[in-house]
Amino acid sequence: MLVLASASPRRRALLEPFCSFDIRPADLDEDPHPGEDPRRYVERLAIEKAATVAAGTGAGAVVLAADTTVDLDGAILAKPLDGPDAARMLQLLSGRPHLVHTGVAVGDEAFVVSTEVVFVELSAAMIEWYLATGEPLDKAGAYAIQGAGGAFVASINGSFSNVVGLPLAETLAALARAGVAVRGAVPSDVPPGMGRR
Repeated sequence: MLVLASASPRRRALLEPFCSFDIRPADLDEDPHPGEDPRRYVERLAIEKAATVAAGTGAGAVVLAADTTVDLDGAILAKPLDGPDAARMLQLLSGRPHLVHTGVAVGDEAFVVSTEVVFVELSAAMIEWYLATGEPLDKAGAYAIQGAGGAFVASINGSFSNVVGLPLAETLAALARAGVAVRGAVPSDVPPGMGRR
């Protein structure tokens, strides 16, 4: 049995075509530690989420957990607190490249996938329009590449699904290595994750 330790509708939608799974969100403090590197932050949270949920599941269950953040010059841009905080983040990202990191934990494997995203220059009117959609408020970095926020993306280098919240090629390969039945073509040339627990 596969358990997705996430309440994210985006992760659920990405995974549904490939696997059957139960959803059991992890409830834990997601604040970064003082001075924590963005890559280490998402990896730690994925591992902690997986461990929290695994403690309440039966033997033989495989737990998949993930966490995504936006990294602007080493600063973590998590989900905005409110509209003004979302506007602040979008102003920071305007016209600049940034990284999106997703930490993934599957069974005893943990890894981080990073994608570079470059924004166009954002005017005050564009930011105001986007805030009015309501889309930025529950997204790391205050934007959704798969939604209206995609209009702000000038270029992307790396996994699109990683920016949405779950790097599919790497995750499906890790699930297959963990013995989870994956429907469809599982990438066989994706190496094991960068870190192991």
